[in-house]
Amino acid sequence: MILSTFFEIFYYNLIETTWLEIVAVIFGLLSVWYARKANILVYPTGIISVLIYVYICFNAMLYADMGINFFYFITSVYGWYNWLRKKNDEKIVRITWNSKKEQWAGIVFTVISYFAIFGLIWIFKKDDTAYINSYIPYIDSFTTSVFLVGMILMARKKVENWIYWIIGDIVSVPLYFSKGLVFTSFQYFVFLILAVLGYIEWKKLHLEGEL
Repeated sequence: MILSTFFEIFYYNLIETTWLEIVAVIFGLLSVWYARKANILVYPTGIISVLIYVYICFNAMLYADMGINFFYFITSVYGWYNWLRKKNDEKIVRITWNSKKEQWAGIVFTVISYFAIFGLIWIFKKDDTAYINSYIPYIDSFTTSVFLVGMILMARKKVENWIYWIIGDIVSVPLYFSKGLVFTSFQYFVFLILAVLGYIEWKKLHLEGEL
């Protein structure tokens, strides 16, 4: 019965999915696939996806996620530039692990970002009682803060970026499904798989001294 109900909801949401969301999902998946391979194409494909999601998240009232996608655009431009930087024909930025100081900095920044984002949501949406009294602002703020750090770490080619993506993807799957964005929910499920594979791949590339 529960499985039948799940597929009924999935089918209903699937037929309600817009072509714009499908395009965003396709480019989003391509971006993560290229990220897994540490391929520079992660950024142009990602930029297309995030700009579409700025519009989609606004309509779905996922305001923190709308902001994170705008931030993705900025960090994608920075990451694109950073990955291409060379000195004496050698890449300056290569795959590395965080130092202990950098690990703690990432955790602290995540916590600070969470409270800052939640505070902004409350300020701008305090009159929307249905939204404020729901679970969405808390989860929305959490995924946003986690993805913020993940994006920054990816731009710096840190292996730990995948850990942040894995955590955020696990939370995002049910979040987007509950908002009726079934293709986006599916996208984050695939993201989760690719993030695990990306973590394994980057560990291997780091040991081999590549990229």
